[in-house]
Amino acid sequence: MGNTVSCCVSPGGSPKLPRPEDRVESYQINTDFSDDTGPYLQHISDRELPDDLALESNPSDHARASTIFLSKSQTDVRDKRKSNHINHISPGLLSKKYSSCSTIFIDDSTVSQPNLKSTIKCVTLAIYYHIKNRYDTDLVPDDYFRTDPEHKLIYRFVRTLFSAAQLTAECAIVTLVYLERLLTYAEIDICPCNWKRIVLGAILLASKVWDDQAVWNVDYCQILKDITVEDMNEMERHFLELLQFNINVPASVYAKYYFDLRSLADDNNLSFPLEPLSNERAHKLEAISRLCEDKYRDLSRAAMRRSFSADNLVGIRRSNAVLS
Repeated sequence: MGNTVSCCVSPGGSPKLPRPEDRVESYQINTDFSDDTGPYLQHISDRELPDDLALESNPSDHARASTIFLSKSQTDVRDKRKSNHINHISPGLLSKKYSSCSTIFIDDSTVSQPNLKSTIKCVTLAIYYHIKNRYDTDLVPDDYFRTDPEHKLIYRFVRTLFSAAQLTAECAIVTLVYLERLLTYAEIDICPCNWKRIVLGAILLASKVWDDQAVWNVDYCQILKDITVEDMNEMERHFLELLQFNINVPASVYAKYYFDLRSLADDNNLSFPLEPLSNERAHKLEAISRLCEDKYRDLSRAAMRRSFSADNLVGIRRSNAVLS
């Protein structure tokens, strides 16, 4: 998997590219005062960027900022649409199911309980676009190019980890949040020589933060075989340092990533499994929604009680829906 300290940085180091936040004009502080009574001491709040500028550079922290993977995929999506228009091809339109007055087609994936297989496909596709469109070809040397991994290869790698560790679809979304947060905070690129370690570090952290029963580092060593426990521990520590120990994922950010992943799936013809809406499925979806409402209501009440145990908090998520 590479050296221990190379958990998120390629061996040769990726070339520094101008990022969106670097192109933002510097925020000028007005220190001109009419009354010159003494030396001016700048307040710490004066050094902070305005909220509008901060939002542009931290999509994993703020719900109003656009996700990076969706913007990176737009170039390929436009090229596909242009090619299909020129060649008069309409991929997926003939097999796509549409709702009518008599039949409603709907999938079982919700923002609170996404479909595992479809979510992993979307997350790995987002990682694929991160690797493929990681830089401007005019700003890097020719020897920096290496063979980009295909989407199928990334999917198999992530799917193997999620199947062996029995991780949830929500964990896959949080993994993508941590991955984009790392790229933003550390100002690095994900490329063919470091994508496995970055993805593994994000999955490792997401599984420990999100899942009730976290997977131990030694379990990942049994899955991957070619990595030691010491290497896993060092990678986890290095990953947390690059994230500045910010592992918080607000509900609004999580929801934004979920719906952007659905948009990515729609743009790339990765449709979620659709089935006709029946009375049984309607009762099932209603029960799941009711369960989520009760869960968030209990969490909000528990947050106001300082004596409430943290173990009981995470235990609420594993409750089973009662279908009537």
